[in-house]
Amino acid sequence: MGLGANIAVGMQPLVDLVYPPRCPSCGSSVASQGGLCLECWSGIEFPPLENGSFLPEGDSRHQDGVIAATYYNDVSRKLILAYKHGGRITLSKLLGQIMSSRMPKGDPGNPPLLIPVPLHRTRLWQRGFNQAALLANELAKREHGLLLVDGLKRIKRTPSLGGLGREERHRVLTGAITVPKTRVERIRKRNVFLVDDVLTSGSTSAACVAALHKAGANSVRIACFARVDKGHTFHED
Repeated sequence: MGLGANIAVGMQPLVDLVYPPRCPSCGSSVASQGGLCLECWSGIEFPPLENGSFLPEGDSRHQDGVIAATYYNDVSRKLILAYKHGGRITLSKLLGQIMSSRMPKGDPGNPPLLIPVPLHRTRLWQRGFNQAALLANELAKREHGLLLVDGLKRIKRTPSLGGLGREERHRVLTGAITVPKTRVERIRKRNVFLVDDVLTSGSTSAACVAALHKAGANSVRIACFARVDKGHTFHED
């Protein structure tokens, strides 16, 4: 354990005294910072996995499968809201751990690329961080692939897709997401994980997948913390 880690461990009791550990979902007291209470853990719904890997999905055209760590429900919704809109970026570690537990390790000889769904620069300035990029970084730390944080670029700011029909979402996203010319060779003939926090209608991920295939990616699978199931609503941004 390095000096920095030793200092962090030594300071933890003081941090817990000043900021008592709370469940990021419901606010109940928990044993350690960043952990969920038992009730919230039991409230997380996990989609089924096929052969320990992923289930193909039909929502995002041309993708090669989806690994969703959880279903989008009340617990995962609160976590995502606290993480993305509440500025609780430290939750990237917890969400990344849960995603990691559902994903295969990357092949050391030919590791996949971990590419986050991009934010437009104005949205990035407003939020201060790209939540998908932080999750991709957590997955890279856990040896699920190589992080390529700028593998995709959103060149056109798009409005919220909530309430739009499929054709309208497609129109809004046309030409909005591309692979920078400087990253085409990095992506060509590589297997890719497209990383995001939530998979909703699949329109944004479909635009990302199309751009990655256009750049020559061998395969593109989607890795997300939560997947919206039938009966739930979520507004994309």
